[in-house]
Amino acid sequence: MDTKDAPRKQILDAAVAWSLNSHFAEKDYVLGWLLWGISGSERLAANLLFKGGTCIKKCFYETYRLSEDLDFTLTDPSCLDEGSLKDAFTEIGERIPKRAGIALPPDYQKFDIYKNPQGRTYCQGSIGYAGPIARRGEHMPRMKMDLTVSERVVLAPVQSPICHAYSGFPEGDVTVRTYAFEEILAEKIRALAERENPRDLYDITNLLRNPEVSPDLSVLRRTVEEKCAFKGIGLPTLAGMEARKGAFGEAWAPMLRRQLPVVPEMEPFWSYLPVFFEWLERGTGRPDLPVCPLREGEEALPGRVWRLPMSGRKRSHLGLVRFAASNHLCVDVRLRDGAARLEPYSLRQIKAGPIVLYARDVEADTLVSYRADHIQEAQVTSQPFVPRYRVDISSTFGL
Repeated sequence: MDTKDAPRKQILDAAVAWSLNSHFAEKDYVLGWLLWGISGSERLAANLLFKGGTCIKKCFYETYRLSEDLDFTLTDPSCLDEGSLKDAFTEIGERIPKRAGIALPPDYQKFDIYKNPQGRTYCQGSIGYAGPIARRGEHMPRMKMDLTVSERVVLAPVQSPICHAYSGFPEGDVTVRTYAFEEILAEKIRALAERENPRDLYDITNLLRNPEVSPDLSVLRRTVEEKCAFKGIGLPTLAGMEARKGAFGEAWAPMLRRQLPVVPEMEPFWSYLPVFFEWLERGTGRPDLPVCPLREGEEALPGRVWRLPMSGRKRSHLGLVRFAASNHLCVDVRLRDGAARLEPYSLRQIKAGPIVLYARDVEADTLVSYRADHIQEAQVTSQPFVPRYRVDISSTFGL
């Protein structure tokens, strides 16, 4: 394969595997390289704090929801200048390697600076890009960017690794300065009191149903309280959410369908809210399910594996299995010796050898295991399942 065509083929393969528009898959690809550029920018690296849903996906846990924008807090208000921002992103465009196949034309960059009704300054930016799929022209796609300078940052920022699951990305950890995970989650929780955005409900449930996600509860509570006080709003409550269920329901599928290969029904996510609020208020309620038993010679994969040792197509199949696990949806798999509908639960590795998927065979009602590289095809279904075992494969990186 011509190396110039490698990014294009990877993006198209990912779009087909995930049943997504190729332009949305490309945007995810461009996002990773933009973050790489920001991480190495003298103008931006020390002044931008990455946050929001895209940060959760790219730096903490893969929630398998593509995102279409970048959210930052700018710690130095003097940097909130259109000319300075244009210069910084023009420089990033010049630094992105040719092998990435991305151009950031300076004429397609725009940064508008406003004050909100409370007098707080913020910037809405857009960066046009020509990538491996999209080319230069009148209808060049744009990456939206929100920058705020009047945000209440409660916790110390952290350096977080960027997950970019395409070949050609620089070897080793590439990090970007981000909010602490508890602060990002606190902003999602605060948002429940402010708006009817299904992404907030989806992200909170998707994360906190995952037993690998263990935020410091006391820190999280304090941060939520400070975030709400800064905005002059009350804390979100279960009763307040119930009164707005209809609005969430109307927006659920339209808002999520561009970002997920299959949009799960909202009801299982909504029904998790009592569990979530009990845990947030009292520290109890999150279920403690049994772990699929380890067999001799097996060890569980660590929570973060940047690239699993298998071909790109097979990683895509396994990525769909992991999406199904995260969303508590059954998945249909075709194997070398047949097919099955599974409730996916766990990934194991046999003495640094093959990776094994543990799941419940729905028809046979029994726990089964398959080598992950023997999965020939995977298709996420709309059939939900109530976990019988701990689901511990949803946050593993490495699509």
